[in-house]
Order: sequence, then structure tokens, then C-alpha cells
Amino acid sequence: MNSKTAISLEDTYGAHNYHPLPVVLDRGQGVFVWDLEGKKYFDFLSAYSAVNQGHCHPKIIEALKSQAEKLTLTSRAFYNSKLGVFEQFATSYFGFDMLLPMNTGAEAVETAIKLCRKWAYQVKKIPENKAVIVVCENNFHGRTITIVSASNDPDARNEFGPFTPGLLSIPYNDLPALEKVLERQGEYVAGFLVEPIQGEAGVNVPDHDYLSKAKTLCEKHNVLFIADEVQTGIGRTGKLLATCGNCNCTDFCEQTPEVKPDVLILGKAISGGVFPVSAVLASKEVMQCIKPGEHGSTFGGNPLGCAVAQAALEVIRDEKLTQNARELGKFLRTELEKLPKNIVQIIRGKGLLNAIVIDENLPFSAWDICVHLKNNGLLAKPTHGNIIRLAPPLVISKEELENRIAIIKHTFDECAQKI
Repeated sequence: MNSKTAISLEDTYGAHNYHPLPVVLDRGQGVFVWDLEGKKYFDFLSAYSAVNQGHCHPKIIEALKSQAEKLTLTSRAFYNSKLGVFEQFATSYFGFDMLLPMNTGAEAVETAIKLCRKWAYQVKKIPENKAVIVVCENNFHGRTITIVSASNDPDARNEFGPFTPGLLSIPYNDLPALEKVLERQGEYVAGFLVEPIQGEAGVNVPDHDYLSKAKTLCEKHNVLFIADEVQTGIGRTGKLLATCGNCNCTDFCEQTPEVKPDVLILGKAISGGVFPVSAVLASKEVMQCIKPGEHGSTFGGNPLGCAVAQAALEVIRDEKLTQNARELGKFLRTELEKLPKNIVQIIRGKGLLNAIVIDENLPFSAWDICVHLKNNGLLAKPTHGNIIRLAPPLVISKEELENRIAIIKHTFDECAQKI
């Protein structure tokens, strides 16, 4: 097998629902990946922040292998010996009462929406089928019909209707817009679903007090604050959670007030990219609105996923990867600010979730730059046309990061010569 053959097989037999960079990865370890021909690359995407702990982390892989030899799946028809242990660990880890396990980020978002609606009718006493969930423009919460019903991305919506009602979109990072909706329709609003940083939209970072003031507005109107931290959670932004719940980083939080979501959505790095795991966490008051038979998943809470997820979270804690992301993120943004100004418009981000916004009036695109970066040994991916997202594994060292920055600077200097 070579890369040309592998690409041909995907193009011939697979649905064309992705447009990958022309590289075929065959092996990974830590911050590195290798293609079929043996060329080594620096991974600066981390599977969209799923591989925060690095590729094939030995502790997580050992948990996978050990559990796989013992028991992998029971369904939820029976108890298993790993689920309760993981639930106790994770609720303590993140500071919540209860956890509902699922498999993918999209499933977790769907779960949070259903949970919010149950709470709306049982606790807030909104009339049946009248509950509204407020979302933000340019969000990315997943790909299911209900979730794309909340999207304004034409690629996500075109020819997928009719859409799910009960979802109201407002501008992101716009407190007056949220306040206006709550003042006018608050009695029918069940929840406010928001990404602390909009990753897919181009690493849009809100004002420092946006989340805390939004939470205050939600509390005033008895509305659940639902944080989608599938991408931003698990250390990526230099805090355990981008909303900063239970993160123990007081110096950093002086600039970003702590927010405790009513409902927290996690996925991706909760299992270190080793096995599909996601989770919704909430208080007992909210979580116990769901009764047996009303929601579930055959694979959700399987012993294999539980063992892997607990090991993955222990790696974040024990290797101090949150702190590493915080410190190296500042260094990375400082160095990225030195890139050619005739190419780069803006550098933005938090921790090791960052973006380079490229001038759209250039003779080359962000995609072209990413292909050039790939040829120079670094893998990144554009989003929304002119934005390059940079999200290396959190296990990266400063020396390794300096080497990657050198590749980025060299690539941009080469591109600048073409203008």
C-alpha cells in the first residue's frame, strides 16, 4: 500500500463528505505522525483537539488493551464494573453531581438538548412543545438534523431540511442580543447553548466577561447555561475547561471570570482520541429529569470507553498538560505575531487553540499554505476559507514548539515571496 493507492481507494469507495489534505497517515506517537512512505510530520491539528494527550499515549493504550482483554460491551441492560467508577471519578474531576455517558460529541449535544427540554417542562413548567433553546450564529455543535437546524452554515444546512423547531439563533459574543431575547421570550427559553470559544468558526474568542455575564442573564431568567466544551475542554485552552469550572488556575482566571455551566458537554479529548467517548454532566435536579427508557445508547458507558476515558483524564492531570497549554500558548501567539503582515491579518486564540487569519486578497489561499506546511513537515487545516487553525497535542515541549514555529515562519516567508 502506498499513499496514492490509499487515496484512490477512499475516493472510489468512500462517500465524499470530507476534503482531506493529500497525506495518508499510518502511524502516530506523541506529537508526531508518519505517512505510508515513512515521512515524519508534526501534528498541529490533534484530530480537532481529540488527541490532546498525544497520539497513542502509552498509559491510555495500556488501559485500552487491558480492558479489551477482559470485557468490552454489556449494553446498559446490565451494570458493569467500570461505569460507576468512571462516573464517580469524572464528576469529581469536573465538579458536577451526575454524568450521562455517550459516544460522540454530536450525541452528547443531542443529549444536552433533550435533557434541557425535559427540565423545561418538568421544572420550569414551560407549556408542552413551547420550549426554546437559544444558540449562537456561526456555531458548530455537530452534524445531526437537530444540530444543523441550529446552524447558519449553508454547507451544513442545504438540502437537509425540514429542520427541527424550537431553536433560536443570536449573534455570538453579543450580550444585548441575549438579553433582548430573554426579556421578550424568557418564559419560554429553556437553555442557552454556547461554545466558550467557537473553534470551527475560526477560533472566535469572546470578550473576557461574555460567558460570566451570559450566565448571570440565564440565572435571572431561570434558563440553563449549556457549555459545549467538546473541543475547548480537557486542557486545550490552558484551563481544564474554557468556562474555567474547577480548574485551579487562579492567576489566569483573574482575566476570565469563572463560569459554572448548568450543563457541560464533553467529548474528543475525554478519551485522548483512542476510543469514542462523550459525556454530559449536570446537577441532580437537571439530570434526574431523564427517566429509564427515555434516552440511551447501546455503547454509551461501555467498560472499554470508561477505562480509556479515566486514563485519559488522569494523563491530563498527572502530566500537568493544562498548565503546559497555558504557558506554551502565550509563547506561540507571541511568535506568530512575527509572521509577515502582508499575509496575516489576525492572530487569536487561548492556550493551544489558535488561529491565523489570512488576507483573502492574496494570490494563494489558506488551503495552499496548509499544503505548503505539509510539504515542509507540519500538518494543519484551514477552516472557513481563510483561517488556519493551530492546535498541537498538549504534550508538546517548548523545544518541539520552537521547531514547529520555525517551520511555520519559513513557510510563510516562502509564501510572502510570491506576493
